[in-house]
Amino acid sequence: MGTAANEHEFLPDHADAARVALLGHDLRAAVSDVIGGLRLIDHSALDANTRLQLERVQAAGEALARLLESELALLQGEGSLDDPVNGNVHTTRLLNDLKMRWAGKAQEKSLGFALHVAPGVPPVLSLDRMALDRVMSNLLSNAVKYTDRGMVRLTVDLLADDSLQFVVADDGPGFSDSALSSVFIGGARPDGRGKPGLGLGLRITKDMTDRLKGTIVVCNAETGGAVATVLLPRAAWLPGGPPSGIKQSAPDLTNIRVLLADDSPTNQAIIGNMLASLGAEYEIASDGVEAMHWLDRERFDIALLDIEMPRLSGLEVLRILRAQTGDTAKMPVLAITAYVLRANREAIYAAGADGLLAKPVLCVQSFGAAIQRVLARKNQPAHSLAADPGLLPPDSAGLVLDRGRFDHLMMLSGPAGAIELLSRLTTDLQQVERGLVRSISDGTLSEVRAHTHVLISLAGAVGAGPLQHLAQRMNDAAHNGTRETIDLLAGFLLPQLDQLIHFVFNERVNRQQATV
Repeated sequence: MGTAANEHEFLPDHADAARVALLGHDLRAAVSDVIGGLRLIDHSALDANTRLQLERVQAAGEALARLLESELALLQGEGSLDDPVNGNVHTTRLLNDLKMRWAGKAQEKSLGFALHVAPGVPPVLSLDRMALDRVMSNLLSNAVKYTDRGMVRLTVDLLADDSLQFVVADDGPGFSDSALSSVFIGGARPDGRGKPGLGLGLRITKDMTDRLKGTIVVCNAETGGAVATVLLPRAAWLPGGPPSGIKQSAPDLTNIRVLLADDSPTNQAIIGNMLASLGAEYEIASDGVEAMHWLDRERFDIALLDIEMPRLSGLEVLRILRAQTGDTAKMPVLAITAYVLRANREAIYAAGADGLLAKPVLCVQSFGAAIQRVLARKNQPAHSLAADPGLLPPDSAGLVLDRGRFDHLMMLSGPAGAIELLSRLTTDLQQVERGLVRSISDGTLSEVRAHTHVLISLAGAVGAGPLQHLAQRMNDAAHNGTRETIDLLAGFLLPQLDQLIHFVFNERVNRQQATV
């Protein structure tokens, strides 16, 4: 097709690089604010239709954020148009995002929308999330756009040869004979029929399917409507192991008894399988009340608590546990949550957690290592922890700053310039924090590299030497593909980054007040 090569013509030259960087900064900040605002809305107070449309907007916003990050990185010379950016993708999360986005769009046209996931579809895929998202979004967009009545269906199945199959079928008019002959060139749908668009969706879909090392076939169904089938061979979604030269051994949790409290059956299956593969014995609680019943009846070496659970949240379970007496009150607890920024972490640790693991939990090595770290902290006196910064709990790994270098930087900027510089630093550091939390959680190594690259420079400029060193180590790990090391470092880097943001923000406020 040659489209990837043609897109290189749009890459900026050196003279435009600074403008792209500045524009990217503002675009990222604006999109982050939009998504953050949507997540703060209380869905329970909304009617079903409004909630559906809001979920659609939120899913579309998150897709926009991923696309924006991918393309800005490309424009700034990070990555290649031709190479996939592989990472672990939570299948249920991906499909739910697609359903939220396109079910709402279908409802606007009074269409039905059905998602069917066959048994055996793997819970975790290792592929380019953005490429797959673009494939499915373009196919679903076309299906909804050209269907005026009836249904749009998305079916996902694992075939006998371990190929992953995605089928999008609609009840629209289907393709004309001429359209089918040039379906991936553009303008392939029948005669336009008054529908807006440039006919680029299927062309993009073909490019992204090629990027995923898959194949796509489109045809008309015998009963009417169009059918698009995307096949990803096993090698495209399940690579054969870690990168060459990297040894990843799973921790041994034999004889460790674990209580897993999570209300999601999918998470129960994923985490339960990981625990079993590590040799642990485990029991499952579907909410906080059931977790307390288990803890009242039996002894466990560690509890894994989902923070967001019905009837009794993970925070409430933690507070009840820590208020008790005896061995149960001292039991190690690893909190599992999707919300890992400052305020959330502080609340979780204040309630009594010994460690925190970000969702989705995808890497068995880092998952087992996190359990081992929490168990080790409970079994070692405080002085032995202090001797090794690698064992410090995240809330005690304090920020170390060369105050002389920081003050010299402020002096060079002048009073007014220092306030402006501190404001920019706060914004940039917050963007790095959000990007790292997202990319570490998703396992997107290219984004981890990009954000740590920025952090190395920022931390060095203000004199945060240990944070700069952590950022360099994480950047190296991202280049080498060692996700276990990234997850280990995240527990120490993110708290220090958060403290640096807090420090810079307070410095700006103090300097502004001094000028009044």
